Amino acid sequence: MKPLQPRSSSMAQLLWLALGLLLASSVADAATANYTFTVQSMRINQLCNSTDIIAVNGQLPGPTIDVFEGDEVVVDVINGSPYNLTVHWHGIMQLLTPWADGTSMVTQCPIQPNSSYTYRFNVTGQEGTLWWHAHSSFLRATVYGPLIIRPRNGSAYPFPAPDQEVPVVLGEWWSRNVVDVEKDAVMSGHRPVQSDAYTVNGLTGQLYQCANETFTAVVQPNTTVLLRVINAALNTHLFFKVAGHNFTVVAVDACYTANYTTDTLVLAPGNTVDALIFTGAAPGSYYMAVQPHDTISPSTMDTSNDNSTATAILLYNGTSATATPAMPTMPNNSDTTTANAFYFGLRGVAAEVPSPVDVNMTIELGLGQLPCDATQTSCTGNSFAAAMNGVSFRLPSGMSLLEAQFNGSPGGVYTTDFPDGVPPNGTAMVEGTKVRSLPYNSTVEIVLQNPLAFPAENHPIHLHGFNFFVLAQGLGIFTPGNTSAYNLVDPVARNTIAVPTGGWAVIRFLANNPGMWFFHCHLDAHVPMGLGMVFAVENGTTPDSTIPPPPADLPMCS
Repeated sequence: MKPLQPRSSSMAQLLWLALGLLLASSVADAATANYTFTVQSMRINQLCNSTDIIAVNGQLPGPTIDVFEGDEVVVDVINGSPYNLTVHWHGIMQLLTPWADGTSMVTQCPIQPNSSYTYRFNVTGQEGTLWWHAHSSFLRATVYGPLIIRPRNGSAYPFPAPDQEVPVVLGEWWSRNVVDVEKDAVMSGHRPVQSDAYTVNGLTGQLYQCANETFTAVVQPNTTVLLRVINAALNTHLFFKVAGHNFTVVAVDACYTANYTTDTLVLAPGNTVDALIFTGAAPGSYYMAVQPHDTISPSTMDTSNDNSTATAILLYNGTSATATPAMPTMPNNSDTTTANAFYFGLRGVAAEVPSPVDVNMTIELGLGQLPCDATQTSCTGNSFAAAMNGVSFRLPSGMSLLEAQFNGSPGGVYTTDFPDGVPPNGTAMVEGTKVRSLPYNSTVEIVLQNPLAFPAENHPIHLHGFNFFVLAQGLGIFTPGNTSAYNLVDPVARNTIAVPTGGWAVIRFLANNPGMWFFHCHLDAHVPMGLGMVFAVENGTTPDSTIPPPPADLPMCS
């Protein structure tokens, strides 16, 4: 072992030694987490039906990715299913790893049957509960699982350490092939048929007419439990309650919040909520209950199952497993007051909001109709369609957007004329693959306007590649220039925002991640209808702000 430097060594040498030790410690703390995801058919019994589903490693939900901040994650995805497939790591920013975002035809061609692809990315600078899911057709209905990022060793949560953690993944269940459900909807130009049930960690619970197993979390009395709640449902906003217990929300979408106390969690598809509960109730059995939150207007257009309630059980240790669970009083399915109070009431932690704004946009979300396409064999007249600023988005077919951007050959793949503002009234909806180019490191502010038209509903809008600050949100029409309503001190940060029916939201983010980033509704039924667009973030001027070459095993389009 080399002896210590004598006291006469320069201060600079000591500082470099200290820095070297810190860097070595940082590298030592980081690790590589390796996973293998084998995607294939499996038969499952649910609601007295035997159904073939597509799942990962024979699990529903799929395996949990559980890592520490700073780790590298390597996932070998082997596609043994009969369908093209990608896997998206929802909420992972993919800084300089855009090829791993897993968005079909945006960042990669899909993994074809009997093929594989290795996703490699790191989780530096992120902590909390995220999730992963298929980003191809309706396969997300059963191809999903938690992605948990813990504080690096030696760090701590910015809230009292829980005694126990319980992932709670909320899902939607169809008793038929979900790919056929989507195909029927697209071919007919109609909305997809409603799901047959909701689930908690893959199970429907005891309240359905033909019930099956129930997920049960056994907890110790007088302890603090962290519930990591994920809405993995395809097309439904959800209310979540635990009988006899309140929540203290401490994070959403893997972004810490100021403590927020409530008895009802509201999650749009794609949202995650980290919430603490204290097990100080009388020892017993308590239902964790899940019901749909209907947001569509007019209500005659609604397709959700209002009477459908999935349950799990919070069971105090020492209580008989056969004890009758207490049931929480659930909100009315159309209770937008409770939902908006939750969304509008959240605050983040003190943050430096990027400023000044370089790019201002207003994006209007719209549902409407387009003439039936020739490929829609069972469509008559018009089909349901959706648009942002009057553009109904279409994915390319021969090359991913990211490949076209990297090659500098957008011609025939996409155009860069996505409009910054709402088109004049009466402008016809158009179809296209239009993107908005953003200079590297530009600050972008977007007003999302969700007009009360026919029909309208709450749209959960998800941004790939970034978190954004929610500066303001409200009902009605946003007044341009109304910055007095902005929260620039402690706005909540998210990756998916529920834009209320007949309302608006203002978000802001720093475009410091070059690549092609999908910005779309997380109601899966709305993606093939066209409710999305893409931000093309340009390269910076340095190697660490430039898109790296694609990996050698990047899937090719057939």
